[in-house]
Amino acid sequence: MKALKPREQAPDPAGDVLRQYLSFMLKGDTYAIGILHIKEIIEYDKVTSVPMVPDFIRGVINLRGAVVPVIDLARRFGKNASQINRRTCIVLVELTDAQEETHVLGLVVDAVNEVLEITDADVLAPPTFGARIRTDFIQGMGRVGEDFVIILRLDQILSSEEMQLLSQVGELPSLPSGATHFGPDSRA
Repeated sequence: MKALKPREQAPDPAGDVLRQYLSFMLKGDTYAIGILHIKEIIEYDKVTSVPMVPDFIRGVINLRGAVVPVIDLARRFGKNASQINRRTCIVLVELTDAQEETHVLGLVVDAVNEVLEITDADVLAPPTFGARIRTDFIQGMGRVGEDFVIILRLDQILSSEEMQLLSQVGELPSLPSGATHFGPDSRA
């Protein structure tokens, strides 16, 4: 388990705001999320499926007694489900819904890379075509050296109806004392 300690977002020497992003891999592409949304990163382990939910909801996990919904980000982006391996992680993020309620949910990613520092000047507008995911999911293209990372807009990845559904999934009963999961889950 990795604990993240975000730094204050401060101007770089040129006077531009320097922001931190967690970068990760998903189906061969590099994505990033603003570090202020990240709660923690955990190893993929024992996700319990929940019946009758959209296919991009992989299931739920027990996070210190709380039921946390887990989203397969690849499925959400219209790709094949993530293949679970030893580098697969669940990135726990905090999102605030339209009613100003905070929700914790997990995002399945292929691998976590590093924390990047990118100035606002190095974040370009999202492409209007050719992106492998819906452009409304993209905040911008972060320039890192000669490469780009796709910076995601977490507030757009889930609609208000989907956030409502996830909050209901998260209201499943707590696990009995000492239990670590609701049921078996296969691991590749």
